[in-house]
Amino acid sequence: MNVLDHIEAGARQLADAGVSFGHGTANAFDEAAWLVLWQLGLPLDDLDSVSNRPVAPADAEKIATLFVARISSRKPAAYLTQEAWLQGVPFYVDERAIVPRSLIAELVADGSIDPWLGEHTTRVLDLCTGNGSLAVLAAMAWPDIRVDASDLSADALAVARINVDRHGLQERITLHQGDGLQALSGPYDLILCNPPYVNAQSMAALPPEYRAEPALALDGNTAGGSDGMDFIRALLRDAPSRLAAHGVLVLEIGNEAENFEAAFPHLEPVWLETSAGEDQVLLLTRDALA
Repeated sequence: MNVLDHIEAGARQLADAGVSFGHGTANAFDEAAWLVLWQLGLPLDDLDSVSNRPVAPADAEKIATLFVARISSRKPAAYLTQEAWLQGVPFYVDERAIVPRSLIAELVADGSIDPWLGEHTTRVLDLCTGNGSLAVLAAMAWPDIRVDASDLSADALAVARINVDRHGLQERITLHQGDGLQALSGPYDLILCNPPYVNAQSMAALPPEYRAEPALALDGNTAGGSDGMDFIRALLRDAPSRLAAHGVLVLEIGNEAENFEAAFPHLEPVWLETSAGEDQVLLLTRDALA
């Protein structure tokens, strides 16, 4: 069997097992390709050039073992490979942090946020940084700025430290542990935040792959609410005092636009277009928040 044969066979296994996707891939074939190519040490972005390559029996056994682990554990593939990619940049990840997939990464990379930035932009905060991927991407996109990256989880920050060091950004990214904005003084010119925002009903229905991630990074109801907006309520309350006069907040809310608008009917955010639509990420100026 060649590389493509193993990918197609693996895709059938994943589909028959009913596993869930969404942690870097959206379907069984793409996930199978990721697992096979990773196990063989082949480039993940050039299947065409290796699809006909024969696979040795010993490697075939390793591939089979990897697919068994994916199906039996229901862990995201990124936890099995301990690597995830965001905007073409590799990041280390393990069960201590959520698998990076923030749509804000697109907006940092494609310049969508740039109209709100300028020479005055020197300090950026990545709040709820998880494995540090958005902080790293921000530092790469804007080489003249300094980045603070904060998370409540010490475990997640240990993973973020690995990624900051991996990309040689120790001098420009500072890690902080704290609950929301409480331990941060600012003022920041830009706050990026992909917070826990999943509502209670959706949390109860999450498939095993999402339950394998730290609930702290997903559950938006830890203060007793049910609409997923608990963390965001505190964030919007505190953000004006941490933003510079010209500062902006870029906030990801996923599929919770209806709950966001119900919780904050007085706000008029700028909705930013992403690959998932125009209702997943919003921008608020300090003036709008105040």
